[in-house]
Amino acid sequence: MQIDRAEPGDTKALADWREVHNVIIPADPLSQADVRERAGRNVLSVAYVNGELVGCSTVRMPEGEERAVVVIARILPEFRRRGFGTALFQHCMEQAAELDPGVIETIVLSANKEGYEFAIGRGFVEVERGIPEGLEDEFVSLQLPVS
Repeated sequence: MQIDRAEPGDTKALADWREVHNVIIPADPLSQADVRERAGRNVLSVAYVNGELVGCSTVRMPEGEERAVVVIARILPEFRRRGFGTALFQHCMEQAAELDPGVIETIVLSANKEGYEFAIGRGFVEVERGIPEGLEDEFVSLQLPVS
């Protein structure tokens, strides 16, 4: 699997990142301008297998006293259960480790049962559920303490 960083000026990579995000999280679709702005403050990556887009990821910079780093790995449904999610998640965790986090967090759309099970299977613990302002679907926040 090839994983490339989606830089703010890389139109194709940002469009690919947006495509995956909007398929996985239809409750909160993003515009190309939204994605470009996120690329300026987060580490966005896109994943390909044999040149075909299979997923994307986000690593958010540390926040708060806990130095919480959010990692999100998304794999398109037709490519799941082939190890791509595990590889992309590991890539995110390596990036997060470089940021010296106190805790690792992730966020999953509650309707995404596979994503929730994936996070739980890697040791994340649910800490909160809620519907973000302006949206209709519930999101689940999970944490993984850093030892």
